[in-house]
Amino acid sequence: MKPLKKWKILKSKMVLNNQWCKIRQDEIELPTEQIIDDYFVNIRPDIAVILPITPQKEIVFVRQYRHAVEEILLELPAGAFSESEDSIVAAARELEEETGYVADQIIKLATLYDNPPKDTNKIHLFLAENVQQKSKQKLDITEDIEVVLIPITKVMELITKEEICVSGTIAAIFLGFNYLSGRTVTE
Repeated sequence: MKPLKKWKILKSKMVLNNQWCKIRQDEIELPTEQIIDDYFVNIRPDIAVILPITPQKEIVFVRQYRHAVEEILLELPAGAFSESEDSIVAAARELEEETGYVADQIIKLATLYDNPPKDTNKIHLFLAENVQQKSKQKLDITEDIEVVLIPITKVMELITKEEICVSGTIAAIFLGFNYLSGRTVTE
């Protein structure tokens, strides 16, 4: 079996570049030497996803409308951040903006690729324990968010029932539960 090789980018151009969506069109050469002139890549910012747990052992979720899938979804607080912003700072900011909750300490669980065939970004997963509500939400123009507290003991049931079905949220929950059970989390 021959070793895997990276694709070669022969040319790239931005075909859409606005604040909501950036798409690059690449002309690529595959290891087989076949040329594909229209491979589209979504240029997306990294995302911080936070698993916030209250002293009462409830997880702070958000429920919001997600237009691309046309569904109202239950997920963990999360949001995009720029390359110049520290991921832990972004996690703390997004937690407070979306929920009004703050944490004394935030622990990084992992960094994962979001959708590597088509998207450039990573998702950074965090755990925040003993979170307290300290302020009101500070929502962006496109956000209409309901804060939902769910006991830790009910979360796995909601995943099984597909009431919690966002991949970054599920990854953060499993890694967070693993961390809390005393096992080592690798980054």
